[in-house]
Amino acid sequence: MSLELPSCILFDLDGTLVDSLPGIELAVRNAFSMCGLPLLTDNLRDLIGPPIRTILSRAGNVTEGNALDALERAFRHSYDEEGWRASSCYPEARLVLQTIQDRGHRAFVVSNKPRHISLLMIEREDILKHFEAVVTRDSRSPNYTSKGEMIETLLAERSIAHEECVMFGDTLEDATAAGAAGIKFIFMDHGYGRLPQISSIPIWYRLDNFSHLLSSMTKETVVD
Repeated sequence: MSLELPSCILFDLDGTLVDSLPGIELAVRNAFSMCGLPLLTDNLRDLIGPPIRTILSRAGNVTEGNALDALERAFRHSYDEEGWRASSCYPEARLVLQTIQDRGHRAFVVSNKPRHISLLMIEREDILKHFEAVVTRDSRSPNYTSKGEMIETLLAERSIAHEECVMFGDTLEDATAAGAAGIKFIFMDHGYGRLPQISSIPIWYRLDNFSHLLSSMTKETVVD
């Protein structure tokens, strides 16, 4: 299989470019412990993707506003202090970013993660140089309401034609946002999300990892 990517490439961050699960798990457990609330799941992997308030609500079946406020504050304190440092790029992610840059593609990050943490993480992994822009929910005021809105605004502001754009993501939210924006979508199986067996959302390609992407781009075998 060969894969000819369009000129503009959007990347989700958590679960797509970066394995952030260890740090998120640490901060979630610390938050529930600090707030004296029971964490009702041992498997946080399937919850990753939406904004952290949604993750916290689902992880402990917490719906009361004040309790969620306290959990979110505790999570952000723990994650900002130490959790984000436990994240790292997936294998071959840096090589993929360098390859697409060398080929003249424009690359962007579109993430639900807060901007300051996104930039810290991207800078530490030494991949910021590959992106024309990093768009997060709090990149503007008022905040974006959804990933779909982030994508639509990015395409409009950068004069990017929908047919010249593709998004890499790992969740149903990513796929839905890309589909709503009318752009191609590539699902990364190494991430946290799971796609339903029956779905009306079009998936352009489905890849196990970035090694397979490199192989499909170059038509050469890439060893993991």
